[in-house]
Amino acid sequence: MSRAALLVLADGRFPAGGHAHSGGAEAAVKAGRITDAASLESFCRGRLHTAGLVSAALAAAAALGIDPVTLDAAADARTPSPALRIAARRLGRQLMRAARATWPSAELDALAREFPKGAHQPVVLGLAARAAGLAPDDAAYCAAYESVSGPATATVRLLSLDPFDATAALARLAPELDRIAHQATGAARQALDDGVGGLPAASAPLLEISAEAHAAWPVRLFAS
Repeated sequence: MSRAALLVLADGRFPAGGHAHSGGAEAAVKAGRITDAASLESFCRGRLHTAGLVSAALAAAAALGIDPVTLDAAADARTPSPALRIAARRLGRQLMRAARATWPSAELDALAREFPKGAHQPVVLGLAARAAGLAPDDAAYCAAYESVSGPATATVRLLSLDPFDATAALARLAPELDRIAHQATGAARQALDDGVGGLPAASAPLLEISAEAHAAWPVRLFAS
């Protein structure tokens, strides 16, 4: 295993399309729920413990070798918002292109054939980590970090927030990110025996509702 591959996969410059998505931050800024570094931290904390946990568990499960088609269906079931399902598949398609070019893999090729319009991004992420020789906990860390780094980066653009303050907010979340990644990896290992139905299904109704409203905006900076 090359741990350095995790740095490549988690790098914000990896061409996986995440720069075009705010993780719900754009809608939250417009609604006045994110106004400064403190409210950004609160938003990211909530996202980490809900969408972040779910994504991390799906990614870890894919990295473990659990059937990605089954995991994609599990991701669909955990994403009530059609707008978020579309966004997840678009991100998955872009990540798939980058991952196949970087770490050629028969498993990635097979998933791309199964979902030509894109599989859910966390499932692709886990399979990309597997192709890169990374461990399930690496995939979980990457997914959990993405769940908060995306909104933080977007908020810097949306509010002209000091990037030092945004980064400090992420750093304060680090102990919780450790716990989420550990919890997600444990759930993924349990799913090997008990099936994917036992994977986390933490919900964030306000994120789902906001995503539907955001998708209808005539003008927006981010795709989601």
